[in-house]
Amino acid sequence: MTSKAIVKCDRKWRSLALGVLALMLWQAGPASAADEPDLIFRRSTVFKWLSPNDKLATYAVDDPEVEGVACHFTVPEKGGFKGWLGLAEEVSDISLACRQIGPIKFQHKLEQGDDMFRQRRSLFFKKMQIVRGCDAKRNVLVYMVYSDRLIEGSPKNSTSSVPIMPWGATDAAIQKCGEFIQ
Repeated sequence: MTSKAIVKCDRKWRSLALGVLALMLWQAGPASAADEPDLIFRRSTVFKWLSPNDKLATYAVDDPEVEGVACHFTVPEKGGFKGWLGLAEEVSDISLACRQIGPIKFQHKLEQGDDMFRQRRSLFFKKMQIVRGCDAKRNVLVYMVYSDRLIEGSPKNSTSSVPIMPWGATDAAIQKCGEFIQ
């Protein structure tokens, strides 16, 4: 092999490595909007003899931009050796329930459809997202969970609504979500 061919081959591999690195960084995206979710519990759904079982796991996450709102979501977790090693692509069946857990206070202006939480669901190509919006007419926060992939997303989704209500006798000034949407 000539030195030109070696240099050309080296550039090709370097370009490929940079492309893979760029893809990984793109997939990771910005840090998830909310902190890591709190595991509430797990239940096995499929028994496996020599490897971890398939499970359903329920998590809780507080909305980092809207104080007084928490969401709970349940996700399937693949077992087996691929799941144990983190190589299995998780399915898109995710349920969601969001509730007011205290006085609602907006931290700052928000955009419709902003990410509230994001979590990777496969090694490279799939992520789950919880996004938030505002139904200004009804003064209701709306949360939707879905998963997407680099090539093809999933139409499976779940939606939850949080009407903004007074919280206790001292919470007389109810904020309007429409005033905090850009």
